[in-house]
Amino acid sequence: MSSLPSDSNGLLWAYVALAALTALALMASNWPKWGKALIVLGVTGLYFLANQVLLDVWGWPSRDAMPERFVLLATVIDEPSPKSAGALYVWVNALENGKPVAEPRAFKLPYSKEMHSSLSESMKKVRQGVSQMGTTSTKVGSGNSWLRPGGEVLDVKIRDMPVPQLPEK
Repeated sequence: MSSLPSDSNGLLWAYVALAALTALALMASNWPKWGKALIVLGVTGLYFLANQVLLDVWGWPSRDAMPERFVLLATVIDEPSPKSAGALYVWVNALENGKPVAEPRAFKLPYSKEMHSSLSESMKKVRQGVSQMGTTSTKVGSGNSWLRPGGEVLDVKIRDMPVPQLPEK
């Protein structure tokens, strides 16, 4: 059984066919060496581009910015260890016009103790049936010296989802 999603097998085989045809064309042609080198570089670059696209399709955390408003669905906390800096993985549905979008997205946040405790508390509430809504904003980080200037830091706030107001009868 293949570990690749079945939708992606076609793309994989298309790339294999392209690489094979390119190799055949390069061996059987009298093209100049600089042209052959350019084709090899192009096909190699296409491989790395296809790899990044497939990682996005297969559910790896998005490299896009988190939505400004979202519904929190799940979290996975990877605590720091001597081998890794740790990370916080969140699955969210963006809110557009007050309604969640159809497909959730995964995002990777840098680990911080404050965010770890906030996400843990939020997930406890989600398990109890209290939907959680979040907002993001960027703020300027504070560097501790001129050698380490502050950059933009993502500020994530999570709170209980407001109860919808029903119209009067």
